[in-house]
Amino acid sequence: MKNKFNVMRSNIIYIYAFSLSFLLVSCGVTKDYEKPEADTEALFRKEKTAEVEMSEVPLMQWDQFFADPYLLDYIEEGLTENYSLKNAVQRVNSANALLKQSKKAFLPSLEGNASVAKSRLSYTQGFGFIKDVTQYDLGISTSWEADVWGKLSSAKRASLAALLQTQASKQAIESQLVANIAINYYQLIALDKQLETLEETAENRKFYVATMKKLKSSNMVNGAAVVQSEANQYEAELLIPDVKQQIREIENALSILLARKPGEIQRSGFDDLTEMNMPELSIGDPADLMANRPDVMQAELEYRRAFELTNVARTQFYPSFGLSGSAGFSSFEWDDLFTKNIGLFGNIAAGLMQPIFNKGINKANLATAKAEQQIAFNNFQNALLNAGKEVSDAVFAFKTANSKISKRALQLEALNKSVDYTKKLLQYNSQTNYTDVLTAEQSLLRAEINNINDVLAEKLALIDLYKALGGGWNRKNAEITSEENKN
Repeated sequence: MKNKFNVMRSNIIYIYAFSLSFLLVSCGVTKDYEKPEADTEALFRKEKTAEVEMSEVPLMQWDQFFADPYLLDYIEEGLTENYSLKNAVQRVNSANALLKQSKKAFLPSLEGNASVAKSRLSYTQGFGFIKDVTQYDLGISTSWEADVWGKLSSAKRASLAALLQTQASKQAIESQLVANIAINYYQLIALDKQLETLEETAENRKFYVATMKKLKSSNMVNGAAVVQSEANQYEAELLIPDVKQQIREIENALSILLARKPGEIQRSGFDDLTEMNMPELSIGDPADLMANRPDVMQAELEYRRAFELTNVARTQFYPSFGLSGSAGFSSFEWDDLFTKNIGLFGNIAAGLMQPIFNKGINKANLATAKAEQQIAFNNFQNALLNAGKEVSDAVFAFKTANSKISKRALQLEALNKSVDYTKKLLQYNSQTNYTDVLTAEQSLLRAEINNINDVLAEKLALIDLYKALGGGWNRKNAEITSEENKN
């Protein structure tokens, strides 16, 4: 009796020792995720004239940033109806379903089966007495795999990262959509002003042609001046169809963004655009881009997913432990199927499966997973650099457009005087050539068009900077929750 007790005690010690060593080994198979290191020092080039004390701007909603009532309605419509955004929502739903599936991998599977099989036996199988056999089966089976090495946990975390990644992708599409709608809308307003300027210029030149004809009849100018004035009128008129075509094309493009059939787009006037004060932006700290820009978040989550898949690949080298069982009824006679002595059966089994030789598949899978992880890391670093570039470009574009607007005002004032002076000189001084008037008018028209483009460039630079800083998507409706991040 004493010997049996000692043997039992020894076995218990061996089991505990084996379990402890098993647990220690399993803890070293998978690694804990850590965010990739990113050097954000001097990530973008700061411009002192573009900085203000407004660090909350990247967190502003689009309905706070934009003020035009038409534009606000279009953005809201686009965020509701745009097909690319709807597809992004469906990708989120798909990733969410996969995450739920990965969570249920920890639970045992349960399957039921029912069958009736009628067989014709050979002479040998039936011992010469039985020719036909009917077998009735009814039962359930179950299996369960222990997450010893963390394979299932890593797979679940990879699915979570994939879900968060699709949500970040949706937010990136949302941010780009808001920017594209605003850009197209402001371009339409600028083109309206260009069209108005060209039509007014063409009408003025048409009136001036009549004036030149009167001056010719008075021998103040020659026929060449009249012809040149007519050509100057046609030049302005020929620019009008091009602008109208651009307006039509941008209206159609904006309609597509709103999931509409191509049609007219209502909008405010150019004066409303120039008087509309959009919030000034602070570029803040480069590290904020990692938290605010959806595309950078998406790249970091792709790295996280690749990291967890590398963990899964590591666990393939170690044995899997599982339990399986089945129970039910089986009989050659229907009346005996549910009897305890004849039909009832059951079994339960536990087993270890250790890969020994599988043609290098596990090694190849691990090498591939590590390579994909490195690619994801490189993509994350590149996304961060691209974010810094976009901020730098937008800041300088805003600064440039802003400085050009003030200088353009002085140019317009000088050119208006130049046109007025040369026209008067032409009327009262026979030595003045019409070429001087022509040159002055053409310079004035170019400056007026460029002034419109300068105002547009300033607004577009602000939109680009807002998007580059991570603004534009509705964080109140973001589906990434702190609870999911904890998991």
